[in-house]
Amino acid sequence: MAGNVASVMADLEAEDFHLLSGVEHGMRFSEWVDRGKLPEFSGLTREEVDYRLGRSLERKLVERKTIQYEGLRLRFAGYDALALRTFAKRDTIDGFGAPLGVGKESDVYEVRSYRSLALKFHREGYTNFREVNRERDYTASHDHVSWFYTARKAAEREYEVLEALYPDVRVPRPEDQNRHALVMELIDGVELSRTRLTDEQVRPICSAILAEMANAYRLGYVHADMSEYNVFVSEEGITVFDWPQAVPTDHENARDLLERDVENLLGYFERKYPGQLGDVNVAALTDAVATDSFDGVGSYAG
Repeated sequence: MAGNVASVMADLEAEDFHLLSGVEHGMRFSEWVDRGKLPEFSGLTREEVDYRLGRSLERKLVERKTIQYEGLRLRFAGYDALALRTFAKRDTIDGFGAPLGVGKESDVYEVRSYRSLALKFHREGYTNFREVNRERDYTASHDHVSWFYTARKAAEREYEVLEALYPDVRVPRPEDQNRHALVMELIDGVELSRTRLTDEQVRPICSAILAEMANAYRLGYVHADMSEYNVFVSEEGITVFDWPQAVPTDHENARDLLERDVENLLGYFERKYPGQLGDVNVAALTDAVATDSFDGVGSYAG
């Protein structure tokens, strides 16, 4: 999706972005923006709106629906274009590279700047909006929110958490954030799920992850979605990523979420490396992570 819009960025003109910004503005008030209001929202003449709208529809940056009126709304590609333009104007990025990972809730690409970086577009709500809206606390108090609001809030949350944790916790260094996208350090590593550890590596790697969870808790956050898919392993150690669902430690469910994270992590190691950790006391281990007294997973194994 983002790769497609990156290829048309050079063809877009300032007035095209005025049109896209106008649609974005109108979506603050309604899911579908009345075409008749676009001159007001975009600052373009009616004739210019017609021309720019045709270009945006052709490039699949917006979509159209006839209801009581002719309604328009951004596609995610149009939202991507607005974020990319902002990053380019800020000199955050100057080139778009290969995809690093594409999933249900985010797309990640390599981008160029003063060094190679990672650009993450949040897609929360694009295909499972209602489910995400129920689960994420940054949308739970809003009865009517759009896909774009959900994705933007996820990006804002993740960037905020990374800023709070870096560099005391091994997380990607945050660089910039706009709308539903954030730019961060490009991590050189392999997902824990794709590694094959030796018997001698299992406890040290598990302990290293738990130590970063303890550091994050000390700084005020629970990951709340810990799994083998959210950890990179490299020669330099481990890096924990994907933090949009993180909750502060004063959240009413923080301790339960921490224990669930611990259980998920231990469950993965037990499934893939049975018997290597021993019989771990999950409650005691969770207490140690929460009180910053964790000293290695072996201390809690029978």
